[in-house]
Amino acid sequence: MSLFGKLFGGGGKGGKSPTPQDAIQRLRETEDMLAKKQEFLEKKIDQELLTAKKNGTKNKRAALQALKRKKRYEKQLGQIDGTLSTIEFQREALENANTNTEVLKNMGYAAKAMKAAHENMDIDKVDDLMADITEQQEVAQEISDVISRPIGFGDEFDEDELMAELEELEQEELDNELLVIAGTEDVPLPSVPSTSLPSRPAKKKEEEDEDDMADLEAWAAN
Repeated sequence: MSLFGKLFGGGGKGGKSPTPQDAIQRLRETEDMLAKKQEFLEKKIDQELLTAKKNGTKNKRAALQALKRKKRYEKQLGQIDGTLSTIEFQREALENANTNTEVLKNMGYAAKAMKAAHENMDIDKVDDLMADITEQQEVAQEISDVISRPIGFGDEFDEDELMAELEELEQEELDNELLVIAGTEDVPLPSVPSTSLPSRPAKKKEEEDEDDMADLEAWAAN
């Protein structure tokens, strides 16, 4: 078994390979762990720097020890930064590979579905089907034309004879109108009266005569 197999517990030939999702999850957990380690080292570096400043020249030994520890922490921090960069690169590559795998799976699934849809169909069958559809549409149009055509109404009459009869009726109507107009010209107009109209005093005398006649009738009745 290789060194990596001993360290990470890799299986033998019959071992099951890890899935990309599992590997990505483990890499993310490792990144979180290293990020926490970074924060811890940064705090330790700040503490050792503060210790070295406090001791200064008063306690050079303690100041030097603090600076040594600070250097050691900075070295570890640099190593963690490099490890995080490597893990991040590996995780991104694995995510891209997983995405490509899923895309290819879906494309293969779609290709199988399309193949199944076209399994019993070829270009000759498609041409025959389209020809049948066109033929049926033509038959349907012919049936619609026959149904919409009038049956037994007007086919036994000659259209020219009907038009000639219509023209005769119109001419007869026009002749009748002309005769009516000509007949009105022979009717004599009333003559103008020769006597002059009575004046307004004559009307008053007529009223007096009517009153006298009424009195006479009343006397005769008595």
